[in-house]
Amino acid sequence: MNGKLNLPLICLVAFFAMSAGALLGPVLPFMVEPLNTTREAVGLILGMYTFSTALAMIGVSFITDRVGRKKILVPCLLINGIAGLACYFSTDMTTLLALRFVQGIGIAGMLPIAMTMIGELYTGLDRVNAMGKMSMTTGIGAVSAPLIGGILASFAWNVPFLFYGLSIPLAIIVAFVLPETNPHENRSKGRNSILKALMEFRILYTIILSFSIFFLLYTMVIYVPFILKDTYGFTASQAGLALGIQGVAMASISSRARSLAAKYGKQKILMAGFSIAGVSLGGLVVAGSLYQVLILIFIFGIGFGMVQPQLNTLATQVAPPGMMGSIVSVFNIMKYAGQTAAPLILAVILFHSDLHMVFATSCVFAFVVVVTSYFFKGVYANLDG
Repeated sequence: MNGKLNLPLICLVAFFAMSAGALLGPVLPFMVEPLNTTREAVGLILGMYTFSTALAMIGVSFITDRVGRKKILVPCLLINGIAGLACYFSTDMTTLLALRFVQGIGIAGMLPIAMTMIGELYTGLDRVNAMGKMSMTTGIGAVSAPLIGGILASFAWNVPFLFYGLSIPLAIIVAFVLPETNPHENRSKGRNSILKALMEFRILYTIILSFSIFFLLYTMVIYVPFILKDTYGFTASQAGLALGIQGVAMASISSRARSLAAKYGKQKILMAGFSIAGVSLGGLVVAGSLYQVLILIFIFGIGFGMVQPQLNTLATQVAPPGMMGSIVSVFNIMKYAGQTAAPLILAVILFHSDLHMVFATSCVFAFVVVVTSYFFKGVYANLDG
């Protein structure tokens, strides 16, 4: 019976890891006034936790293969829930950012361990399928989390933070139900091998792609709500519903991850996904109606849904024996680094220009990734099976 619950529980962990940002995306414009901050600075509410997460993952990457998976996962779920609840009581930007920093420490061990456990429980195309199911869950979360955040924000700007408390009961369930997939006899005792592994090109390439796709995602999550609010008068809940459109596309495409990988190979799917994401971001520069904006949000979700499960699978496949947890942690460090870099870099561009230039910059970046990927198209040739 418990075996049937493994994948659903792992997917729930991934959902809560993702919701740390997606939940608050549509609420950000409505936090500016009560926190007495600016629209350029409010993105740090997302950027602070992603910075903290990336920083904490450095520590996770060095210990994850030497201890049990659940010894990391359960405490991280508890930290996320407790710090998230504490954010509800914040009344100023400084306190909120400090609590988001702590929350990011909890997030650090959630997604890497979820991905690693899938890598240890499944093999071959079954692993791609499981990663696709996890990505489908986060795609559903991309629909529901912004909507939940927007609806909760209709009561008060800080009410969405109460949602994070649900990871506390999840921690208890995980502690008793999930198996330990890294038994004591398999635990690595190496100290410097991770640095050597990162010198291998396809591992380095994989983590750079991880940075890139999440930089593009946070361009959407942070700045599309400003278009919806300023141009079309959307409320927080309406902006959340609009952002959720990309989740519909993510979930539908991610559910086909196994068949797409089997038919076309992972590298072609990655290039196509980044191209579609780039087109959607570029389209936002010239979009002249709400209908066009919503269509472009959906198109971005298709591109992201093509990339995410394939990259997640590759992160477990390129890892040397006994180092899956460490490599997956570094992979996720770059994922959160991308989420952190987006509000920092794009805020500077927004300050000196406008939202059109923000989306144009990310569009160009997406196609730089596509061109680079074309030249390295053979890097995963022996992993398509």
